[in-house]
Amino acid sequence: MFKKKKEKELEPQYYMSETNMPVLNYRVYYMGKLEKILTFLFAFAVGAAVGYLFYGGIGKDVDGNPTQTTHILNITISGIVGLIAAKIYMPMAVKRKIEKRHLELRLQFRELLDTLNTSIGSGRNVTDSFKSAYDDLRLIYPDDSYIVRELLVINSGLDNNIPIERLLKDFGERSNIDDVSSFANIFETSYRKGGNIKDIIDSTQQIISDKMEVELEIQTIITSSATELNIMSVMPIAIIAMIKLMSAEFADNFVTPVGIASSTIALVMIVIAYVVGKWIMNIKV
Repeated sequence: MFKKKKEKELEPQYYMSETNMPVLNYRVYYMGKLEKILTFLFAFAVGAAVGYLFYGGIGKDVDGNPTQTTHILNITISGIVGLIAAKIYMPMAVKRKIEKRHLELRLQFRELLDTLNTSIGSGRNVTDSFKSAYDDLRLIYPDDSYIVRELLVINSGLDNNIPIERLLKDFGERSNIDDVSSFANIFETSYRKGGNIKDIIDSTQQIISDKMEVELEIQTIITSSATELNIMSVMPIAIIAMIKLMSAEFADNFVTPVGIASSTIALVMIVIAYVVGKWIMNIKV
């Protein structure tokens, strides 16, 4: 009667190219087992510590001594907050990895365009320029860098008579970077019609360079604001820690019903303020 809702299929981290070479899908990132465990443990430990700081000591007796209920609640609440922290942090860590990968690829792609521009300008054809770019970029980047691996795939395709525009279009789709996919689309149209490939490469390189320069200026401007946001997010937690360490009697106020409610509201407000602050500073060019 009731059909199970089909789970959304995850995108693969690697595809197979037309020459049976594994190629990276830059849209996704999946942590390895060790990285996943370490990331989870880090987030869980921080969350559990914050949970204990805000809610530790609930259930004491009339003399202020911890009871068995206190110990159980300390473990339970700290564990729950730790799990929530890990649940929130792990997708954020993955997103940062993807953004870092995209930034590296854009920088390397700009170098590729510079190399191609020089090579085509010296009279080489497109195919020879890509093969020459592979040798040139290996002097700048290691063999396992994104752009060197992509050039290896492209040159393998060229050796097997696969059209260069198809190889670039595949790279553009996998890259999930607008500049790369736009270049691939324009290149495809112009190459078929005999357009000026050098001008296209030069124009794309200039656009990417201008974007990166603007992004760098923005990051420089908001660096101090980002630091202030991090400090302001940590300050309330640090103040509560100092109060609890310096005055045990005052700390008991945090485990009263009013104290628990106030701590919960404060914790939620800290998280909301941090998320909103990060969202405001996430300026896209």
